[in-house]
This record gives sequence, C-alpha cells and structure tokens, in this order.
Amino acid sequence: MTRLVELGDRRVLHPGPLRWLRALGWMLACALAGVLMYVIGYLITLLITSAFVPGVHIIPKVTAPPLVEIAASVVGAAAVLTGYPALVRLGEGRPASELDWSKALPELGIGLALGASLMLATGLVLWITGWAHYAPSAITGGSRAVSVSVQSGVVEEVTFRLVLLRLVWRAAGIWPALAASALFFGGAHLNNPGSSWFAALCIAFEAGVLLAAFYILTGRLWISIGLHAGWNFTQGWLLGSPVSGTRDFVGGPLKMTPTPGVPDWMSGGAFGPEASIGALLICTVVGLWVLWVAWQQGRLENSG
Repeated sequence: MTRLVELGDRRVLHPGPLRWLRALGWMLACALAGVLMYVIGYLITLLITSAFVPGVHIIPKVTAPPLVEIAASVVGAAAVLTGYPALVRLGEGRPASELDWSKALPELGIGLALGASLMLATGLVLWITGWAHYAPSAITGGSRAVSVSVQSGVVEEVTFRLVLLRLVWRAAGIWPALAASALFFGGAHLNNPGSSWFAALCIAFEAGVLLAAFYILTGRLWISIGLHAGWNFTQGWLLGSPVSGTRDFVGGPLKMTPTPGVPDWMSGGAFGPEASIGALLICTVVGLWVLWVAWQQGRLENSG
C-alpha cells in the first residue's frame, strides 16, 4: 500500500527548482489564511447577530450568549473547512481529499470517542495513583467549552497537520515534517499559564505525534479533529481541569485538583493532566503504535 497524504505536485508545488522553498512559502500563506478565515467567520456571525440578539458585543470585549458563541465558532470552523479546499484548488490544482466530506461523520465520531477515552484513562491514572483528586461541581454550562473545542479542533488541526506537516513533508520529507509539526505544536503552548518545558514536550510527543499519526494513516483530518476536540472537552469540562493552562472549559460536573506536594510532572499541575507523565506515556504509546501501523502500510513514503 502507498502514502494516502496528498502532498501536492502542481502549480505552486510543481516539480522543479526551489520546490522546497515554494512549499514553505505556501505553508506560511495557508497558515495565515486559515486563521483569518476563522476570525472573519466568527466576527461576522457576531456582527450579524448583534442586530437581533441582546448581549452580543465585539467592542471593547467580545461577549455573546451561549448559543450565539457556539454558532460563531461553528461558522468560523466552517469557513476554514470550506476555505482550505478552495485554497488548495487555487494554489495546488487539486481537490482536497484530506477533507473528504463523505468520511467526515464516522471519522469525527471515532476521533471524539478516542479523545474522550484517552483523557478519561489519564484522569483514572491520576486518581488511582493519588496524584490528583476530584470533587463534584455544580454544572454551570458548557457552551464555552463546546465553542473552544470546535475552534481548537478545527483551526489547530488544519494549521499544524494540513498546512505545517504536509508542506514541510513536501519540502523536506516525512521525518523532518513529523518532528517540526510536533515541536512547533508543543512550543506553541510554552507561553500558556502554568506551562513549562516538560509540559511543552508532553504536548509535542503525546499530541503532536498522535494527531499526526491518524492523519498519516487515513490521509484525512477528521479523526484528528475529533480527537483534539474530544480530548479538550473531556479534560476541561467533564473532569474540570485546566486545558493547556487555560480555564475556558469550566462548568462541568467535576473539579480536578492536583494533590498538594505531588510534583507537577506527575499531576500536570496548573497546566492540566496533559502535562502529566500518565498522559505522556498513554498517548505517546498509542501515537507510536498508530504511526507503526501507518509505516507497515507504506503511508510514510516520500515519493510523489
């Protein structure tokens, strides 16, 4: 079997001199365009609804009722998921098979289930070891958690997997691409509250490799989007812990607290369980296994 990830070989990415440089330039252009698509879709939704729904504001601070916030995130995500194929058609002269809509629902469902399961397994490890404990919490909502899960699942996966991983793969090969996408993904979390070099390395290995592996295995992004969103929602809303140091997901039935005196590398500390040794081991093992399956099936080849 052969590689399923389409790297692109026409127009901007046609074979010839300096294709590696053209690929990297195209990568930067696509990354910027993707972020702008989300922001524009999100803000336009808020602007339109502000004329009809009380409490919707953009200036001086973005505020919106729960359903409007979810709608804005969905529209922003839809702008990215429809704008990216248009960019690929324009710049690379091909359909974006990596966003094949006929596979979207089942693969999103698989990803959501995987993300939730991996985070629940991590939470269970923290509870069994006594490195963290949980207390019941009043449910105060979930709209913010849904909104941020949609945003992170779509925008970050398109940026780090479809753009960075794919186009560095085109420029330099699979292994530099896998390393660059994972390290950039981890490094992007260094400035988050409660972060550390260990937390960033955890994100790079457990998430950067795992999310890339499913894209490489299937040639599509849907499982990775679902896994990313399901992981964040379960971690933040259901278990009540920080997600990459942020508290954007609060409001669920539980509140997780690291056990006093337990080192952050065991409990995750203020960054959240994904910066714990449990998450690092569980998700890295799964990610490496999926990557091994992809290698066995010839999905990591560089030719073409």
